[in-house]
Amino acid sequence: MDFIMTTYSKDQIFNLLSEIPDPEIPVINIIDLGILRDVKFENNLCTIVITPTYTGCPAMKVIEDDIRCKLKEIGIENIKVELVFSPAWTTDWISEEAKEKLRAYGIAPPDHSTVDKKVLLGKARELKCPLCGSIHTEMISQFGSTACKALYRCLDCKEPFDYFKCL
Repeated sequence: MDFIMTTYSKDQIFNLLSEIPDPEIPVINIIDLGILRDVKFENNLCTIVITPTYTGCPAMKVIEDDIRCKLKEIGIENIKVELVFSPAWTTDWISEEAKEKLRAYGIAPPDHSTVDKKVLLGKARELKCPLCGSIHTEMISQFGSTACKALYRCLDCKEPFDYFKCL
């Protein structure tokens, strides 16, 4: 077992775990989303550190199970999945590539950094429709298909779409 643990590098494990899609948004993986924080090897234990997008996110159990299965496929049996809540996950951790994948999938990605959040409070935001590109959109509901998304509608193409809220 010690041989298996020392056979893989941290980068190789990250690469392997990049094959795990987000259960709620299958076009992006757990690295694209920024929830995979670290991989540690110590005393024949492989610890995977993840941060949920929301406290109580229902996808985290599925992600944890997927991590365990993926590591067991390559012979790593002694696994600990550690949930870390600080620092809290932020949409700033979503890769630019993932934002493009979200847009192509029909979900409007976060439209600004959380650093800009205070500036935008109380102001109307121009949110582009991921389907037609129009900025003539309106919020239908604070919550979309999941708690991390809001439901919008394009006033030009008339299609509803999710917006991945900035956190």
